[in-house]
Amino acid sequence: MSTPSPHVVIVGAGFAGFHAARTVRRRLGGTGRVTIVNPTNYFLYLPLLPEVSAGILDPRRIAVPLPAALRGVDLVLGEVDVVDVDARTVGYTDPEGRRGELRYDRLVLAAGSVNKLLPVPGVNEHAHGFRGLPEALYLRDHITRQVELAATATDPLEREARCTFVVVGAGYTGTEVAAQGPLFTAALARGLPQLREQRMRWILLDVAPRVLPTLDERLARTAEAVLRDRGVEVRMGQSVQEATYDGVELSDGGGRVPTRSLIWCVGVRPDPLIESTGLATDKGRLVVGTDLAVPGHPDVFAAGDAAAVPDLTRPGEITAMTAQHAQRQGVVAGRNVAASLNGGRLRHYKHHDLGFVVDLGGLDAAANPLRVPLGGLPAKVVTRGYHLLAMPGNRLRIATDWALDAALPRQSVHLDLVRATAVPLDTAAPEIPRVT
Repeated sequence: MSTPSPHVVIVGAGFAGFHAARTVRRRLGGTGRVTIVNPTNYFLYLPLLPEVSAGILDPRRIAVPLPAALRGVDLVLGEVDVVDVDARTVGYTDPEGRRGELRYDRLVLAAGSVNKLLPVPGVNEHAHGFRGLPEALYLRDHITRQVELAATATDPLEREARCTFVVVGAGYTGTEVAAQGPLFTAALARGLPQLREQRMRWILLDVAPRVLPTLDERLARTAEAVLRDRGVEVRMGQSVQEATYDGVELSDGGGRVPTRSLIWCVGVRPDPLIESTGLATDKGRLVVGTDLAVPGHPDVFAAGDAAAVPDLTRPGEITAMTAQHAQRQGVVAGRNVAASLNGGRLRHYKHHDLGFVVDLGGLDAAANPLRVPLGGLPAKVVTRGYHLLAMPGNRLRIATDWALDAALPRQSVHLDLVRATAVPLDTAAPEIPRVT
């Protein structure tokens, strides 16, 4: 009687899950079955999401279809909401609300992260999140709509509010959104004679002392100089105290800013699925060893934002929630899953940062490849080169969109495909009873 092939189930198709699936498939060859469970049928390259919201890239460019990119991997469309490590099963709900269950021999939890919410009155109702394609598309439509409505507004105060955009969070995403924003709204306004003298006001807020607080200070200075040169009001040490439909109240006596656009880029938190498993967590992230295996459960691995991976380059710390770590941890997780099934040796995750890149729109960027700080056009070349190399597909299409954006005016079409109710800020899964 033949022994059934081992079944590897991977939860999530972000950077960690995608690269884990691709690696374990290659390592196992035809000796095992690999299934990835994800709510969508694509891998989303999040670092380029601000360029979708600014009308530079077609949204399909940064969405790589999983069936084409992961040959030999079964795709199950669904949201995992139950993990039973004793029964070795995961339960999920598919896009039509039907329940399903998968048994596994090895499990990789790479559920990623969701928007970080703060107890600020009105934020959940009036802010726009920024974690996926629906949110980016809605933001692009929303900004376009506000500029066009401002052009026909007869009340100067209403026009000013519609032309004011507040971004909260000066990390990677918030800084890139705030940098791309003035270029986008200026392009929109050029086609509207009524707004020829109207200021497009962009404000960037953060309680941190400087933009990009986790990066090298030289990169932060470069980014802040570009923001200020474009007229962005950079207000550090401030945030939103309350949000309403037509404005925000700033903290620390900052006053009230009339606006119809509050863009929430405060950060992320691990997917609530992780805490629902009943396994040990550290600040919401699953506790794992340096081999990415869960202590006491050698058949369960975790990687990316969902995992509290010990940082061997910084003893006593865990790795940051970045795409760079997630991608490399996914590769290690895939190798270790295959090794655990084939009797091989498990590897330890250790990665030295090779540098960071921040795209600031136009011909500007900030980068420090191999710790060499760059700004302006050289940084732009490095940044776009890095993104093309990191993309698992669509490279020619992305490069073509970049070339077209440099040569032609941006299209200001209001798609009207995604409504505000379709992209709530709180994208977390509902509370799930703990599994014991």
